[in-house]
Amino acid sequence: MSRVPPDEYLARAYALSTTTEARTLYNEWSSLYDTDLNSAGYASPRRAVETVLKYLPTSCSQTTSTPRASEPLKILDAGCGTGLVGTYISTSTLSNKSEFTLQLDGLDLSEGMLSVAREKNVYSSLTPTDLNDPIPKPSGTYDVVICVGTLTEGHVGPNVLGEFVRVAAAETGIVVVTVHDKVWVSMGFKAEVERLEKEGRLSVLATEEFGILDGESKGGRMVVLRRA
Repeated sequence: MSRVPPDEYLARAYALSTTTEARTLYNEWSSLYDTDLNSAGYASPRRAVETVLKYLPTSCSQTTSTPRASEPLKILDAGCGTGLVGTYISTSTLSNKSEFTLQLDGLDLSEGMLSVAREKNVYSSLTPTDLNDPIPKPSGTYDVVICVGTLTEGHVGPNVLGEFVRVAAAETGIVVVTVHDKVWVSMGFKAEVERLEKEGRLSVLATEEFGILDGESKGGRMVVLRRA
């Protein structure tokens, strides 16, 4: 059986219209996903983790205080896929800070992708989840919510931003998401951020352009929010 070209998988990904189609595609792609994206110079996971590190001090100022001293830094990787983000987190300075331990939880629609992520042994839990539905986590659970590569054509709509904010810790929790520039305005992500800000549910720390691939400076929008 011939190998499916990466461009064919990408074309199918951008044309998705149902949850069933998405699950089927990513189950098929899971064994080759890391190879294909790394070969293409996919930079979003690394750049998103660098952004978390940049904004973490202000979001988790209580991490080393007495009430939090024995608690882990809780991170939710929403749409974790094969665990590319988790791999960068596990090798970042976050994993070497002596003042706290990490609890990294992952959510993804595809069992195939989760199986690959599980083999990397960097997640505390991995749960099959459709991000178009309410996130099955209590409000205020996470110090950091990160979502990379999922807010794009044919995938998850802007309503998930409210869910990301809901499960982030009140006042200190940050949400770091990448949004494909093609859908930032057209699919309502920009409008949803503005609506949530107007309602007083979050403050906007950044909505900067960034390069999805190495060597590029455009193509994506790095959105950083703090729960109010």
